[in-house]
Amino acid sequence: MDFKVTEYKRACVVKGLGRIDSAVAPDIERLLTELIEKNKAIIFDMNDIDFVSSAGWWSIIRVQKELKKRGRDNLILVGLCQNVRESMDLIGILPYFTIYDELIDAIASV
Repeated sequence: MDFKVTEYKRACVVKGLGRIDSAVAPDIERLLTELIEKNKAIIFDMNDIDFVSSAGWWSIIRVQKELKKRGRDNLILVGLCQNVRESMDLIGILPYFTIYDELIDAIASV
């Protein structure tokens, strides 16, 4: 899976397409971890992601934990489809993330 990163003054937006499964999970974790060093908010635009495996969620959770450990803001998730939102709710991680429906709202929040 290819990810597109767009940098703004106070945030980096990561845009993905397709599925985040065990093959892709290490790539997204590496990319998001590298963005932590930029000292900007990290917004993960998931509008075009229709599936996240448990390995994918663990990668995203590890990035969230690293941000918290450094005393930084949450990893912001945007545009969750119903399937992805339900999987977050099922495993109990929905309350641990800041979530927006629209990218513009997420960018304005930082």
